[in-house]
Amino acid sequence: MARPYIPLNALRAFEAAARHLSFTNAAIELNVTHAAISQQVKLLEQQLNSPLFIRISRGLMLTTAGENLLPVLNDSFDRIANTLERFSAGKVREKLKVGVVGSFAIGLLLPRLDDFNRHHPHIELQLSTHNNRVDPAAEGHDYTIRFGNGAWHGTGASLICDAPFSPLCHPEIARQLKQPVDVHKFTLLRSFRRDEWSHWLQSIHESPPSPLHPVMIFDSSLTMIDAALLGAGIALAPVKIFDHLLQAEKIVRPFTSEINLGGYWLTRLQSRPESEAMIMFSDWLGRQFKEG
Repeated sequence: MARPYIPLNALRAFEAAARHLSFTNAAIELNVTHAAISQQVKLLEQQLNSPLFIRISRGLMLTTAGENLLPVLNDSFDRIANTLERFSAGKVREKLKVGVVGSFAIGLLLPRLDDFNRHHPHIELQLSTHNNRVDPAAEGHDYTIRFGNGAWHGTGASLICDAPFSPLCHPEIARQLKQPVDVHKFTLLRSFRRDEWSHWLQSIHESPPSPLHPVMIFDSSLTMIDAALLGAGIALAPVKIFDHLLQAEKIVRPFTSEINLGGYWLTRLQSRPESEAMIMFSDWLGRQFKEG
């Protein structure tokens, strides 16, 4: 059985009248007459064989049928509007959802985003930050930028850049560090990976910290560096992320020795095919870090 044809104007008139609970205000919004709104609503009620409004002294009230229809139309009109907004200068606007570990976002990605937006204005980049513990499937990421060794189950990964770690600290603490062994005199700031300082000290042939050595543990290198800026201790952190603080001499790298505990990777679920927008972002990111 064929479904009855319902004109879009009738649906639009009902939706506006239902939001305002007023034919007059709906007519003003749609730039038509009060009579036109009334006629379109009446047509819709006839086709649906159900009243949508109850006329009361103060204006209008939705019937049960009207209350059921309104949210469906609201959602449908919003989806149409969002789709139309994706068209820009003859190109379909594409949304790209990227989850980014916070340190990479602040230190390396955000300063470069103007270039991406300039070259790809038709791509709407939606960023969300995480602390390297993330569920790309649950969060609907097209790409996820993570720190690690590139091995995540069911995930394809391409290296963006290495991220060597080295001690960073407040200038006042740096003045008290004459040799690497002097780090034992201060609280050591680290991530949830408990062997970071042991690796760095062993790389320069020094003893690892004792189990009783005071430490502070952070789930983000951003908050760890904030603690270091306050003089809370010495952070072991990815140096290139905090180059802006080093250049401003707000923080100091007292020793050149560094260790490589991993890098930043562009990852995607193997079950998610690459869209044109994803390929453009990946190519752009690769050029950025190839060019430095």
